[in-house]
Amino acid sequence: MFGISWAEFLVILIVAILVVPVKYWPDVARWLARVVNFIRKLIWKITDASEKIKDQIDLEKPIDDIICTTTNDVLDDFSEPIKKSKKSKAK
Repeated sequence: MFGISWAEFLVILIVAILVVPVKYWPDVARWLARVVNFIRKLIWKITDASEKIKDQIDLEKPIDDIICTTTNDVLDDFSEPIKKSKKSKAK
């Protein structure tokens, strides 16, 4: 969790309990709840954006394949009539 072990987290929690007066604990809890809520919303937005990007890439992949195939077909068609026309002139 964030690069710290559970033992380190426990020490930070104990120090915070000892330093923060009891009357401010509800305010600290509300503040922590807001921070956690903000981080969750941020993570959901990032996840949603990454999913949209992934979907867009998946949609573009077949288009790239179609363009490549079509380009190859057109280039093959251009080279074929030249060969055929030489054969027809020779007959």
